[in-house]
Amino acid sequence: MSRRIIIDLACLATFALMPLVAALLDEPFLVSLFTRLAIYGMAAASLDLLIGYGALVSFGHAAFFGLGGYVVGIVAFHTSQGMPLWGWEGSNSALLVWPLALLCCALLGLVMGYLSLRTTGVQFIMITLAFSQMLYFILGSLSLYGGDDGILLNERNALPGLDLNDANQFYYLCVGLLVAWLLFCRRLVGSRFGFVLRGLKQSERRTVSLGLKPLRYRLTTFVIAGLGAGLAGVLWANYALFVSPDMASWQKSGELMAMVILGGVGTLLGPVLGAAVYLGLEQLLSLWTEHWLLIFGPLLLLVVLFGRQGIHGLLMAGSRPRKPVIEPAPVATAREVHP
Repeated sequence: MSRRIIIDLACLATFALMPLVAALLDEPFLVSLFTRLAIYGMAAASLDLLIGYGALVSFGHAAFFGLGGYVVGIVAFHTSQGMPLWGWEGSNSALLVWPLALLCCALLGLVMGYLSLRTTGVQFIMITLAFSQMLYFILGSLSLYGGDDGILLNERNALPGLDLNDANQFYYLCVGLLVAWLLFCRRLVGSRFGFVLRGLKQSERRTVSLGLKPLRYRLTTFVIAGLGAGLAGVLWANYALFVSPDMASWQKSGELMAMVILGGVGTLLGPVLGAAVYLGLEQLLSLWTEHWLLIFGPLLLLVVLFGRQGIHGLLMAGSRPRKPVIEPAPVATAREVHP
């Protein structure tokens, strides 16, 4: 059994047994913590799809996280207040509200991606940041929905067959969606689409010479990654029963990027491990000092300098067989070429 499979099974077993461990230790907070981990792990893995496989460093990925949460919050506000939204009375059904939130995130991804992908490098980073900050200020200006204070939700969305108000059931739903998202991403990057995406990362000129259009593949990846972050925002709104403009701020995008770097860029599972370390350090260091970022910053710097493969790379170290040394072929002499 390969080390990669062992790591995957260990992570899956940890998630599966956490409610039991929390009950044995009489620490229900662990379920809440790992619910946050599953949500942020999904958002970080969606960003890794852009950075690690598409070479698209987006600093506005939190826009999808915030938009997904706000669609849930706005619909819940109108439903609870009995105020029709464009003639619609609202709904608390997850089967209706969640697809609506994802549709909004897909539309944002199309517009944001189509305009941003016309630039490259630092310009791409800045334009994605600009889009995210535009959404942040728009959400903060919505006085009907609390402005900068955000929206409080009365209850979680209803899903047939599940009681999302039960902490354990909601936890397993988040874990199940995280696993499904990771499997989908792994299938995507291993498909022909994924090979084209990685080909664009290595050499765009060579890929274009094969008759492939980069914008089509990158825009599709941008929208898919936005859907992953949007779904994470939907889950966060139901978890916290609260949404605020901070969900779409550049600081949130920075947190997601830190999780990706910590876990390992281009590994899919790595960002989940990075989210676990980030949230764990946040909980531990914040007990010691409120300025915990002063300690976390140098740790992240050390990872960037000495562990470029991240936590996932450290766990996988030594699992890959060494490449056989191939002796160079002897150079033919002029007499051998022209006897």
